[in-house]
Amino acid sequence: MCGIVGFIDWQKKSSESVLEDMTLSIQHRGPDGGKVRFFQTESSMVGLGHRRLAIIDLSDNGKQPMLLNHLWITFNGEIYNYTEIKSELTRMGHQFVGNSDTEVILHAYEQWGEKCLEKFIGMFTFVIYDTQKKELFCVRDRAGVKPFFYYYKDGLFLFASELKAFHKHPYFYKEINLDAVGAYMQYGNVPTPHCIFENTYKLNPGHFLKVDLVSKPNRLIQTRYWNVYDSYNHAKLDISFEEAKTETEKLLQSACDYRMVADVPVGIFLSGGYDSTCVTALLQKERTEKLKTFTIGVPDIGLNEAPYAKDIAKHIGTDHTEIECTQKEALDLIPDLPYYFDEPFADSSAIPTTLVSKMARKEVTVALSADAGDEIFAGYNRYDYLLRYGKKLEKIPGFARHSLSGLMNIVPSNTIPILKNKYNFHNRYEKLKGVLKDPSAERIMLSLSQQYTDKQMRGVLTFDSKVLPTAYISKELKKEFFTPLSYMMAIDYQTYLVDDILQKVDRSTMTASLEGREPFLDHRVIEWAAQLPDFYKYHDGDKKYIIKQIVHQYVPQSLLDRPKMGFAIPISDWLKDDLREYVESYLNQKTIEEQGVFNWKYVERLKKAFYSGKKEYDMKMWYLLMFQTWYERWMK
Repeated sequence: MCGIVGFIDWQKKSSESVLEDMTLSIQHRGPDGGKVRFFQTESSMVGLGHRRLAIIDLSDNGKQPMLLNHLWITFNGEIYNYTEIKSELTRMGHQFVGNSDTEVILHAYEQWGEKCLEKFIGMFTFVIYDTQKKELFCVRDRAGVKPFFYYYKDGLFLFASELKAFHKHPYFYKEINLDAVGAYMQYGNVPTPHCIFENTYKLNPGHFLKVDLVSKPNRLIQTRYWNVYDSYNHAKLDISFEEAKTETEKLLQSACDYRMVADVPVGIFLSGGYDSTCVTALLQKERTEKLKTFTIGVPDIGLNEAPYAKDIAKHIGTDHTEIECTQKEALDLIPDLPYYFDEPFADSSAIPTTLVSKMARKEVTVALSADAGDEIFAGYNRYDYLLRYGKKLEKIPGFARHSLSGLMNIVPSNTIPILKNKYNFHNRYEKLKGVLKDPSAERIMLSLSQQYTDKQMRGVLTFDSKVLPTAYISKELKKEFFTPLSYMMAIDYQTYLVDDILQKVDRSTMTASLEGREPFLDHRVIEWAAQLPDFYKYHDGDKKYIIKQIVHQYVPQSLLDRPKMGFAIPISDWLKDDLREYVESYLNQKTIEEQGVFNWKYVERLKKAFYSGKKEYDMKMWYLLMFQTWYERWMK
């Protein structure tokens, strides 16, 4: 795990010192050293920079940028099966200097070209500069675990693991993409492939980008080499549940084992839920040494899974550490979030994720987490809602559904007995209004994914934002293979997973110079799971059914059966109390009107409604606040 930066400058106005500044800006991603390589060609200047977090081959043989004949590479990530690929290449006559996966990528690319990507099991972004072809080959892994930003304008091509590196280049023009602001206000992030700045993009997962240094005009050609829909667009497998369970466990075991490959200490984030318990149990069951597991709790805000995780860790037999933080520690982290999340980002669970990463880094350099279990094996409540109530809602006359939605606009969520105390009820209450208006699978997916409706967007913004094309509106799932569950999971895999979950984990872990690894995101797992019958994943109202049956072989059901907690931050309470002054400093008339992005009258009404008891507006307030803090950090 590292950080990469670089450029092609056809105007020849860049310098090696600029490249060094760009590289140094992401030092937190690689505290173990940094190097740059600067090239001057007839047509352009080329720069490659790298910050190293040493994980595999800690010697100097693993340093980057690395050279093999006419190929230079700067690489972020891990190729977990690199030893097998290395053996294959050795039999073909390749000779290696060191033991790093970086060197294996270079030899694989020299041997197979872009087809080498089919060999890799891992998480990766890398750039290979071919000095013979005068070409840059840029790649992002299949699921999008590792980030890759690029900028292209006026003869300048920049790339980096984080946007903050671009700010160090004197010819990066940071003009806000207003349509991206609109997308952020709906989704809480800027969806791939878009970016908060004009002329700036995220490379799509499962794609590579070739940049020709000598053609006129300079060509950027993006190609998809992997697509999750290739697995969903198949008839479901005709196998028994026991066969499916056995094969699923084998794949997960392989994925977990691969992610233990390291020359540094490795740990596991154990929340006590099914996914993290699955990873921990599979890894510990055949090991005599105790794995290190970590759980965070913030008891004074009601976020404390530590007791559950402790019981599970004791049963599995791990070396367990409970990390307990205070509300003050959580609140004190908020002003730093815009620096590490250098696009507007509104998932508040970034706070505990960053805290647990910082604590775990004191003992390990690599930590496994169990993200993507929900997207692959049907774990989200929204899938449950669709399958339970979608068809029932469609049968209700439209006028009745619209009337109920209107009534909900009048009745605050905080006045609903019993339910008002349920996890995430207020946010769900707000989103249910959109579902009632159109209960189709497509509309439910959008309604549950968006915070501000299209109508509310016209009120909160001072401009008309265009709807950006994103994977949220993908039509790639063929009709003959369409099921509501497959549709929602495929959409989530390409949207919420990439732009929320994986962005959160990458920035939170990298803040602490900790490598995060995701066994469920082994591409072989989704390729298999997508073809399993829906009822193996969602069975009579039981979410993640097949995962639960695997886990129950190692951990008693009684230790796991409890409501899903998640990293629930009490945003509403914070905004009303501890962050009230913070809100007023960013969401006041002078600031809003001078900035010119938001409509002050709308913001004012929203604030008044929230502070008068409309608790379901807490996330709308949080989205505004997180944008404002980002704007102050990066635009002023």
